[in-house]
Amino acid sequence: MSVESITTISPTTNEPILTRSGLSQSDLEELPNVALESFQSWRQTSLTDRQIIVKKALKLLEKKKDELAEEITVQMGRPIAYTGVEVTTALKRADYLIKISEDTLKDTDGEPEKGFKRFIRKVPVGPVLVIFAWNYPYLILVNSLIPALLAGNTVIMKPSPQTPTIAEQVVKAFSVAGLPSGVLQYFHCGSPIMMESLVRNPKIALICFTGSVAGGLSVQRAASDRIVNVGLELGGKDPAYVRGDVDLDWAAAEIVDGSIFNSGQSCCALERIYVDEKIYDSFIEAVQKVLKGYKVGDPLDKETQIGPVVSKRSKETIEAHIKDALEKGAKDKTPENSTFDNLPTKGNFVKPTLLVDVNHSMTVMTEETFGPVISVMKVANDEEAIKLMNDSEFGLTASIWTKDTDKGYELAEQVEAGTIFVNRADFPSPDLAWTGWKNSGKGVTLSKFGFDQFSKLKSYHLKDYPK
Repeated sequence: MSVESITTISPTTNEPILTRSGLSQSDLEELPNVALESFQSWRQTSLTDRQIIVKKALKLLEKKKDELAEEITVQMGRPIAYTGVEVTTALKRADYLIKISEDTLKDTDGEPEKGFKRFIRKVPVGPVLVIFAWNYPYLILVNSLIPALLAGNTVIMKPSPQTPTIAEQVVKAFSVAGLPSGVLQYFHCGSPIMMESLVRNPKIALICFTGSVAGGLSVQRAASDRIVNVGLELGGKDPAYVRGDVDLDWAAAEIVDGSIFNSGQSCCALERIYVDEKIYDSFIEAVQKVLKGYKVGDPLDKETQIGPVVSKRSKETIEAHIKDALEKGAKDKTPENSTFDNLPTKGNFVKPTLLVDVNHSMTVMTEETFGPVISVMKVANDEEAIKLMNDSEFGLTASIWTKDTDKGYELAEQVEAGTIFVNRADFPSPDLAWTGWKNSGKGVTLSKFGFDQFSKLKSYHLKDYPK
């Protein structure tokens, strides 16, 4: 039987760089069988033994950091100056999850009563399917993989076709670290139909998906004919509100970084910037000053700050959002920059673009752009800013920028999003719950609550023998 051939296209050159083979239907169906069989023994191992294996695997990945970083750069286009940081941050995040795992997974005692022993135990759910995206592949994978394994589950990984080597590297490291065969598997797949057949498999006890809203809805629909939990980490249209009391140069540098780092390809990138009308013009000038210093170019050049976006389709979407805004009255205030004006002729390079005088009639303020675009809108006061921040189908993160941190906290309580930053953005902290509101998803990763989906509760009610 023929199998799917999956080709990874370089964002930098638009030429093929990798080819992987998918699985036949029978081989795909075998993955859950292996995972379920391996689960019977893995669930019996102690948490201490699981921790030891995970720690060994992390050390092996750390030793290969430079190799892993270059793979990310080549496959999805983020500049080499930053990809090593993703690997390091992912390992630190994993270390934190290991640190809290014992306390998080321990039994919960019931009310003391003579002659009785009652407690609640967290037991693993079974084989877990982890479908993860390309934009921060190691960071995204760690969110689910580490707590899943520590809780005693087996895992099947489905990487993005754009970054296929991530799953391969992780499986290799865990195998060398001593993880029993079958506990961690992966498969390559570009066909939604093939992937959804695995989602429907009754042996899969949990599905964790990170990606687009459309992709998440597709997975949820595929799982809808059976009782199974589906965790969804989806898109964002994250707002920032810059109050009139900020230091302009500092705020502009932070906002630009939060908007266009990784070419804006982050679910928690700043995509809507609301600025107090009193400092609006001055803020625009400060942003222009920052943008003048940015360098767009070859992502393998250590001086490059902005590389290509991931695909031709992404480039077309971003450019369509910009075009729509300009046609509806927005102005392009991007400063002159030699690297912006002389983009590489090959690849999916998009000029970091500063749009002003935007409003909510424009696609760039309502739909996820996922590109290096800074869209700035003037507001009269705090009340208008909060109203506009909440005027969105998304609710992943939001940020408020102000010297008055007490006021920032007060305003944060009114914002509808899973994470609220004050004077920071685009930084998932491992000790906090990472969760989307509205169409940004459902379920939780990170923090002690990030373990909840990987276990089910079993209550024990023991009574002394009466005679």
